[in-house]
Amino acid sequence: MSETRVLVVEDEADQRSLVSSILRSRKYLVAEAESLAAARVQLEASPVDLVLSDWKLPDGDGTELLQEVRAEHPGVAFITVTAYGTIARAVEAIRLGADDYLAKPFERQALLLAIEKVLRSRRLEDENRRLAEELGERDRLVDLVGSAPSMQRLFHRVEKLAATDATILLTGESGTGKELAARALHALSRRAEGPFVAVNCAAIPEGLLESEFFGVEKGAYTGADRSRPGNFAAADGGSLFLDEVGELPTAIQPKLLRVLQEGRFTPVGGSREQAADVRILAATNRDLTVEVEAGRFREDLYYRLNVVPLQMPPLRDRREDVPRLVEHFTARAARRHGVRVGPFPAGVQRRLLDHSWPGNVRELGNAVERLVLLAEDGRVSADDLPAEVTRPARSANGFQLPPGGLSWEAHERSCLQQALEHAAGNRAQAARLLDLPYKAFLYRLEKHGLS
Repeated sequence: MSETRVLVVEDEADQRSLVSSILRSRKYLVAEAESLAAARVQLEASPVDLVLSDWKLPDGDGTELLQEVRAEHPGVAFITVTAYGTIARAVEAIRLGADDYLAKPFERQALLLAIEKVLRSRRLEDENRRLAEELGERDRLVDLVGSAPSMQRLFHRVEKLAATDATILLTGESGTGKELAARALHALSRRAEGPFVAVNCAAIPEGLLESEFFGVEKGAYTGADRSRPGNFAAADGGSLFLDEVGELPTAIQPKLLRVLQEGRFTPVGGSREQAADVRILAATNRDLTVEVEAGRFREDLYYRLNVVPLQMPPLRDRREDVPRLVEHFTARAARRHGVRVGPFPAGVQRRLLDHSWPGNVRELGNAVERLVLLAEDGRVSADDLPAEVTRPARSANGFQLPPGGLSWEAHERSCLQQALEHAAGNRAQAARLLDLPYKAFLYRLEKHGLS
């Protein structure tokens, strides 16, 4: 209750003070108003969860306030209080949108019960609305926002491929939305009622990958005191999303290939094969052709995964989508954190448009959420932008040689290290940041002992 704010609107000072003291004793945060005008000021000054308003006020009546609250603050609960309590007036208040009513004189317990009931009902409504929105989002191409030609082509291919059981390989830089596209492929497919199981291949220790994928039989090894299904069994009848599939160690790759070819697998320690009615959706930000050439990824597994490729475009290639994405992420963050925020100032929007977004849509979403959380009175400030966004762009003339010169070897090593740090260790992305061919980038890593 300590976070629940109640506005008490009552023209009689003694009655207003009594009601407020009762509510404060139950740890409600209480604001007071003696008139319709004062109530308007309070509502504009700070948000409230519930209005408890007398029917008769010096400059109007509770009907006016109720209609204004419903029009401008639809999420606020409203209880009407009247000394002229009649059934007709109570019905009128409920018809206009009041959540409940109290007739004077009322008992302390009746007041508290009415407030608790109304607030509980509002919380349930908010939760149901949130769940309905989440379910609705799952049925759409969630967060895949964009009107750029590259995104329109992607939407078309997702909708077309969703109706099939084809294995899809989603490629693209980190943060471009590969998992979102995989979820959309599942949600729009005939498997939508089945499970969607997402596995981060890079996050599972190599020694546990086989049991995580295929499950384990009781007694298979010390500590296996019970049988446990794996990801393929959990995804039966649905879709299995293998994120960062390029990170799979070579030892597990032939076993995964066998499941893709034959649709069957054997749990660790088991002797009987099990069928796998699973659609495979895989994603990587690595160039798997390079990994195949380097001997780190099986060529036959690559072709089995790459039945239909879907390339996720980087945000820098569809800058026209930035305003729509900002609007989308702002609304989502405001809803998630229960805050209100006004339009972004032109200066902030310009900074967001000018940034290159190496982290793509994920980086933009994080930046927008940060701005929403740090907004003062609903106003976003450029001072709250991440340092990466406010840092001046590189000169069009490129690097400026210091007057005293520099050590080229040290400079090259530093550039390589910074690129790797900026790309969170992703070598393909780091190479792109330096505009180097991937093999040339690997050569320089070897040269400086950074591989």
